[in-house]
Amino acid sequence: MDSAYSVIPPKAKILSGSLLKLIALVSMLIDHTASVLLRNDTTVLLRIGSRSLTLYTAMRTVGRLAFPLYAFLLVEGFFHTRDRLRYGLRLLLFALISEIPWNLEHTGTLTYASQNVFFTLFLGFLGLWLLEDIKNDEKNKVRDFILLILLLAASVLLKADYGCSGFGFILLLYLLRDMPICRAVTGACFLSSTWKAGLAFIPIALYNGKRGFIQGKLLSLFFYLLYPLHMLLLYVIRLKTTGY
Repeated sequence: MDSAYSVIPPKAKILSGSLLKLIALVSMLIDHTASVLLRNDTTVLLRIGSRSLTLYTAMRTVGRLAFPLYAFLLVEGFFHTRDRLRYGLRLLLFALISEIPWNLEHTGTLTYASQNVFFTLFLGFLGLWLLEDIKNDEKNKVRDFILLILLLAASVLLKADYGCSGFGFILLLYLLRDMPICRAVTGACFLSSTWKAGLAFIPIALYNGKRGFIQGKLLSLFFYLLYPLHMLLLYVIRLKTTGY
């Protein structure tokens, strides 16, 4: 994969794809909990001089790991899945399923200007497919490049989570897949959260290329379902406590 450029010895690569997904999930849960339930919380965890670290800020910082990890896993899934069409359709299905919970979580209503991150992942997955065609198909490079630009425009027009930056980040991980050091440095600078998102490249560097414990349709489906379900739960908690 990227052993020729890796500075991490093989024995130190102890994280499977399943563990990366678990880290991403926990990070996302922490981030969304802070965003929905602790927006006005001012609890101070650490104070150094005039600077202070609040519980809200700490939880949102941890949450910056989630998207880079999910984007990385998407790229790995693109290379390892046996059925890319089914993989892409699953992403689209959960983008649609998650839209109402996403809206409720953010506004307490059925409408919200932005779209959930599954739309970003779906568009990114299509972009990966086009990048591969551009690399391998000499005849249709112009067509594929135009389609790639249209996907980028779609990420902007749909206001998908992380927008065009998220879409571009996914493509970046694909293009720099065999250059982990360059991928980490460039990736940390690409998203607006900069060094916070860059922290995700620490567990990524420890990835061993193995799938891990998340195997079988039911367990895989469960991890997909956790996305809309946790947003519904946070919506209900906020509705009961503050009424939105």
